[in-house]
Parts: sequence; structure tokens; C-alpha cells
Amino acid sequence: MSIDRPEGGERAILVHVHFPAGRMQEDLTEFKNLAHSAGADCVDIITGTRRAPESNYFVGTGKAEELRVSVAAHGAELAIFNHALSPAQERNLERLLQCRVVDRIGLILDIFAQRARSFEGKLQVELALLTHLATRLVRGWTHLERQRGGIGLRGPGETQLEVDRRLIRKRIQLITQRLTKVRKQRQQGRRSRRRASIPTVALVGYTNAGKSTIFNWLTGASVYAADRLFATLDPTLRRIDLAEIGPIVLADTVGFIRHLPHDLVEAFRATLEEVGEADLLLHIVDAHDPNKAATIAQVQTVLESIDALDVPQLLVYNKIDLCSGQSPGLDRREDGSVKRVWCSAENGQGKTELLSAIIASLGKHIVQAEVILNPKQAKLRAQLFQMGCVISEHIDQTGHSHLTLRMPQIDWERMDFSKEL
Repeated sequence: MSIDRPEGGERAILVHVHFPAGRMQEDLTEFKNLAHSAGADCVDIITGTRRAPESNYFVGTGKAEELRVSVAAHGAELAIFNHALSPAQERNLERLLQCRVVDRIGLILDIFAQRARSFEGKLQVELALLTHLATRLVRGWTHLERQRGGIGLRGPGETQLEVDRRLIRKRIQLITQRLTKVRKQRQQGRRSRRRASIPTVALVGYTNAGKSTIFNWLTGASVYAADRLFATLDPTLRRIDLAEIGPIVLADTVGFIRHLPHDLVEAFRATLEEVGEADLLLHIVDAHDPNKAATIAQVQTVLESIDALDVPQLLVYNKIDLCSGQSPGLDRREDGSVKRVWCSAENGQGKTELLSAIIASLGKHIVQAEVILNPKQAKLRAQLFQMGCVISEHIDQTGHSHLTLRMPQIDWERMDFSKEL
């Protein structure tokens, strides 16, 4: 049977270790927000400084004892570390503290599990959870050497650990197959939009930067938006019409965070492909965040991991209502192109500037022109209508078709209007 492990709870001790250098640096304020988003009731915060993690408890023995005393004094049911722990470190800490221990990755996975609403989102979160759990199964069992047997059932059998791993492998395979089907459906949707010459604009950014609020602001949708980390997990697509360039599709996506667990990136790859295939990324930044330069760099790191760095980006500094003296407007480069947009989706400031920046950014890749086709070019005319790029048509007395077209630059360059198909 399973060893007696403490039940999870909401009264939590937060543990944050400062490392003077290296990639293990984490932000304490963000950690508090993550714990709050997960529903934890923080009763104490234990902090310390180390040059490197200790192999047994991650923290030193003295700090581990301080943590044990705090857990006992506050009656805490949970200890949350702002760092990734090894399975052995989690096991050793739970034995010492006699309470559940969760690391940063487990905390983020728990938040994702709470937030997922759609069938696809739940599948993606379950895949990440199972992949994470598969490396930690050894913690929970004392009967690993016990074999199945008995009259008529003797033989090598399986350990309970092997049974669990086999069941998890089967479930992972099933979820992966379902997500592969979802990925194909999304690819089919993107192909349909490309055939119809409808550009896609994806909203990306650090978690809680205000992506869903901007999405609702621009589309009139009612996607759930809240001042909390990872409020949005399920991607949403909405079509809006812009007079100058025609229809576009806006895609709201999951927020990024520093050291986003690799399992989550892989599990949400079907969703994140919307980002890599977009024509433009609106990189939403919290203008009021004092660490916005670092969050921008973290978003770029995630974009690199999903091969989306080559997609054109437009920086959108949101929440200017929280910044004293900042007004809505555009910052331009020397060539006149828009570099940065300042706005506030919360109070409606800067919408005109943002839409004009989107139009200017997409307009570089959209061609609107008039062509004249003779009656022998009926197949070419039919092809243009099938592509969905005909805005209007007028047929003169000689039978010539005067077409007003709008299409991506790349499609325009492929067309040969001198040919008679």
C-alpha cells in the first residue's frame, strides 16, 4: 500500500532562496502571486541565500530545521519552494517536515489544472501533469519489490511502480493522439484562413499583462479576464473587420512566465502553434511593472523555444492608467514604422492608436489593387473568388471584369494576370 503521506492543504509556508548568480534566480513577488493564484493561504515566508542548492534538502540543514519549526508552529499543511526540486529532495523534505512539499513546477501545474475549462485545455494540462508525475512515482510506494502472485498467478509479475508507469504511459499515448487530432484541426483552420487571405494577429506576453482584457476590448468578446496569474489557458479566436485592410483574426493565448516548465511548453504546443503561424504578434507588456524589461526578455525566450522569433512583433504597453504622466500614443522608429503603442484597455485609452498600428503593420504585407480580366480568363477569375480576395467586381459592356482585390503580398507576387488559363 501507499505510505502515509500528509494531505494537501491551503495553509502554506513559502520558501525562497536567493542565488547571487546563475539561471536559478526567481522573483519573490511573482512567487507570492503564484501562490495566491493557486489558492494558498501564506502563513510564513522563509528566505535564505546560497551559492548552490544542497543535494539533500535543497536548502542547508539549518534552514531546513527553521522550516520544520515554522511548519509546526503555524500548523502548515504545505511547503512551497520557489525552485525546481528533485524527487529525492521532495521526499526528504516531506519526511522532515511531515507535510506536503510542492516545487515551482508543481505549483504552476496546479494553477493550470484549476484554470483549464475547454476539453483541449484539460487534455493539455493532464498531459503535462502526467509527464511530471512519471518522474516522481518512486516517492509514494513502500512495496516496490512486492510481486503479484498466488495460485494460478505465479510468475515474474510486475511491481506496483511498474503497473503505475504502464498505466501512465497508456494515458499519455491516448492524450497525445487526441492532441494530435486537435493540432490537425487547428492546421486546417489556419489553411482556410490563408486561402481566404485573412491574416492572424496573436496576443502574447507575460502572464497578467492584460492580454485577455485587450482581446475583449478589441473584439467585444467576453473572455474571462482577471488580475491574477494564468487567468487564461484556453485559446480563443475572434474575427474583426478593419476598413483599411479587411477582416483579421485575433488569437488570445496563454501567458508566459520565467522558467516555464518544459512539460507545459510541449503540452501546449498545439495551442502555441497559433503564435508561430501568425502574421503579427501583439506583445502585451505591463507598463506599470518595474521589471518589464526582464519580462520582455522572458517572453522572447519562450518565443524562441517555439520557433516564433521571426514573426513580426508590435510592442503594446498596457495599463498606462497606473502610470503617472503617461498618455496614449505611438513611438516610431527612424523609418516611421511603429515601435511601441501606449494604451489602457481597462479605461479605453489608446484604442485608435493601437488599431492604426495594427493596420500599418499588416498593411505592409497586404496588397489592394484593381485588375482587368478578359472573358478568356474566366478560370483565373474563378480562382480569385475561391481565394476570397475579391472585394468588388464590375463587368463592362465588352465583357471585361474589373476586379478590386485584397490579398497578401506573397500571393500577389505569385499571380500572373497576363495568362489566359
